[in-house]
Amino acid sequence: MNNSYDLVIIGGGPAGLTAAIYAGRARMNALLIEKISPGGQMLTTDWIENYPGFPEGVSGGELVMKMNEQMERFGIEVESAEVTDLDLSKNPRRIILEDRTVSCRTLIIATGASPNKLGVPGEDTFYGKGVSTCATCDAAFYRDKVVAAVGGGDTAVQEALFLTKFVEKVYLIHRRDELRATKILQERALANDKIEIVWDSVVTDINGSGLTVEGLVIQNVKTKETRNLPVDGCFIWVGTTPNAQFIGNTLKTDEWGFIVTDQNMQTSVPGVYAVGDVRHTPLRQIVTAVGDAAIAVHSAEEHLQAG
Repeated sequence: MNNSYDLVIIGGGPAGLTAAIYAGRARMNALLIEKISPGGQMLTTDWIENYPGFPEGVSGGELVMKMNEQMERFGIEVESAEVTDLDLSKNPRRIILEDRTVSCRTLIIATGASPNKLGVPGEDTFYGKGVSTCATCDAAFYRDKVVAAVGGGDTAVQEALFLTKFVEKVYLIHRRDELRATKILQERALANDKIEIVWDSVVTDINGSGLTVEGLVIQNVKTKETRNLPVDGCFIWVGTTPNAQFIGNTLKTDEWGFIVTDQNMQTSVPGVYAVGDVRHTPLRQIVTAVGDAAIAVHSAEEHLQAG
């Protein structure tokens, strides 16, 4: 097992897998580090309609499989490990894992982002027992039942629509009086008889029997009135937090912790790049993550050639 590489890629979602494919084609001595299994959030995405080349759409699992197969063709080394710290003060850069340290001349961070929590009573108590952030994983448990979905962006609306394949009804709870999702998703939600949108409202409490969720307390943000909403489950999609705790203060980030890059995907440290959902970007989609990765590997190649 090597300890020194031209390029190390941290994260095995669409950005990381694409970076590995491009690095393999460039004949780089590269390592992909992924703490769970390659695929990232694609593994929990039921159906992807907006990735080019699949006119009928493609399942997240199938797209992961194809990207993995493509990466394996180029012989990229993959290690299942968690990065605990970085030392970017010297060249080569050092990546500290739980059981060893590897060094690299260039580094791409592609660790993605994780769903935010509401921070209300009952959320942690019932997580996995009625509270979920993954419709693909858990929708089948609520067949012919009533559930709530919290949020108003693309993910919330898309996942609420997916839930309607299984459940009797979805209450889509949004703190504003209009959705933030793209128009086509809004149109689908508004036209779906199984979705009832609860406007201008927030969840203040999640309650149940101790075994599962039985209802929510919701408050109207304008009138301050509260009411109980009986549901069998609650799905939460209220934004994301970057998976970048391991970088410490080594790189410049924005106010939410997303890594700041230039147009070449370079961070505040030369030869270190950030791609996909973990970086400061106006759009977090598979297609943008893939584009980021292609640019980053090209930039890394130029950095290596410059010495």
